[in-house]
Amino acid sequence: MNAEFSGIINSLQNREEAVLSRTVAGVAYCRRFVPKDRLIILGGGHISEALVKIAVTLDFSVTVVDDRYDFANPARFSEADEVICEQFEDAIDRLRICERDYICVLTRGHQFDKECVKKILSGTMPFYLGMIGSEKKVAGVLESLKGEGFSNEKISKINAPIGLPIGSVTVPEIAVSICAQLIACRRAFKQPYDDNTLIQTEENSDVLSFLANGDRPRAMAMILSATGSTPAKSGALMAVDADGRLYGTIGGGCGEAQAKRAAMRLIGSGKSKILTIDMDNDAAAKGGMVCGGRIEVLIEDIGED
Repeated sequence: MNAEFSGIINSLQNREEAVLSRTVAGVAYCRRFVPKDRLIILGGGHISEALVKIAVTLDFSVTVVDDRYDFANPARFSEADEVICEQFEDAIDRLRICERDYICVLTRGHQFDKECVKKILSGTMPFYLGMIGSEKKVAGVLESLKGEGFSNEKISKINAPIGLPIGSVTVPEIAVSICAQLIACRRAFKQPYDDNTLIQTEENSDVLSFLANGDRPRAMAMILSATGSTPAKSGALMAVDADGRLYGTIGGGCGEAQAKRAAMRLIGSGKSKILTIDMDNDAAAKGGMVCGGRIEVLIEDIGED
């Protein structure tokens, strides 16, 4: 096993941030790996089923809670990381909500919604809190919460009715509107970056697992800088084996293919190099590349352990 990448995986499993550092031409670059955001879905109905399927593709770690086994069982939510069949208030206590959590309140009735929100507002406020319901019924629940002494400041942080107003009607459309709001909330947070701290911070668990596993030669490709309308930004990570199999992506298309070829040539050399890929030139245009710009990619032989 490669100790560096195994250490990153262990940190993420402990819900701790990790860092991959490289110095290139005298410049120190820092690629942060941030644990998956936890999405807690209270209620196991049809909207929750659709929501889980989309949320896992957005790199959320999903927990579903319902007090009815028919609606809270692993077979129904096979993509979720955790499914809890328990009274909502007891489950909220056990989950130990923190400031980084996202919570969607999607229970089977407004009384259950209200009790869940009351419990949440009485503890640590999550990063995102959304509650389903029509505007009229939501207004009634919020007014009731005010009457019970909850501050306007806390109540104003509830996204209700949940989801972005995109005119959604069907269950999948409602799930899309909720996920769109989750993304908007996630991206609205501006992480302070140093000049050489790379932008993308997702786990890339498949890439890390392959890089950590020392059973065959491999190379890493990581974007150090990106300008223009490139499909991937700095920090995008990819791994390549000697047979050309890819893990992760640095944006696809001709640019990724060029990086793949360079990485395969480097495997077994014990060396690294910087590859500059210009997507504004004539060759890119002839290749049908719709995105312009330039990326600098660190290609590094990882080798066998």
